[in-house]
Amino acid sequence: MLPSWPPLHCCSCQAGWLLRAVCSCVACFSYRLIIVSNVLPIRAKREPEGWQFEWDEDALVAQAKEGVPDEFEVVFVGSLSVDVDVMEQEEVAQQLKQQHNCAPVFIAPDVREKYYRGFCKQQLWPLFHYVLPMSPSSAGRFNSELWQAYVKANKTFMEKVVEECASDTDYVWIHDYHLLVLPSLLRKRFNKIRCGLFLHSPFPSSEIFRTFPKREELLRSMLNADLIGFHTFDYARHFLSCASRMLGLEHETLRGAISIEYYGRNVGIKIMPTGVNPQRLLEGFSWAEFKWRRGELVSQFEG
Repeated sequence: MLPSWPPLHCCSCQAGWLLRAVCSCVACFSYRLIIVSNVLPIRAKREPEGWQFEWDEDALVAQAKEGVPDEFEVVFVGSLSVDVDVMEQEEVAQQLKQQHNCAPVFIAPDVREKYYRGFCKQQLWPLFHYVLPMSPSSAGRFNSELWQAYVKANKTFMEKVVEECASDTDYVWIHDYHLLVLPSLLRKRFNKIRCGLFLHSPFPSSEIFRTFPKREELLRSMLNADLIGFHTFDYARHFLSCASRMLGLEHETLRGAISIEYYGRNVGIKIMPTGVNPQRLLEGFSWAEFKWRRGELVSQFEG
């Protein structure tokens, strides 16, 4: 019998869907979930006495483990929002592992610039939000050098996930468009890996997505996950349309569940809107920095 899961309303519950979707019996559970995101839910600061790390409660990815049963070990894999000197990286990695069970990914500054600010922000983000390059000199035009940096960065993430995986029975939960080629890279290393992908951004219509030169590579990599989550049905419908028109793959619907057969695997397509953490929102009313604003609003609208 499967453990009970809370209803879907936030990022934490999506992890529960991953565990249910890719395994049908408790006996198969490895009780280990690896959550992969571009940036760790950690605040980092370099003090004179050394590095200080603090859990970022407001990070969406940080809330992902709240819906996971206590018997599961949750490991976070991602980069830090600050630069760490090469000579300090091993010490920082050990500190983060011991304090927060996080495995940091260190990417060379030049690769990170091309991967994140170049490819992710200038090409993928505009594409997914229906912003196409309007001239030959536009920064949004496809750049093979930036694409190679994107793949290289994803390989660095893959190496860290492989390092953290105890076996190919661990669950891997990948977040957002920064890591779209990661499912393919992981599938090549662990053919039986149980992997989910959630896209925090929109997914464009086929008319827009087909303008991207590496469209097939991205689609096939996403389909190497066992479960793909979208915010809304429209985004999922656009993905299904792209798979049909560009790869010739049709989806099936059975009892409300949507899936695509891809190389002998049934890839689940789920609609999983991400909401707010109600408890965290209510706690904010008591924070000192917001009490003055509450008083100001009460005075303004008194009577």
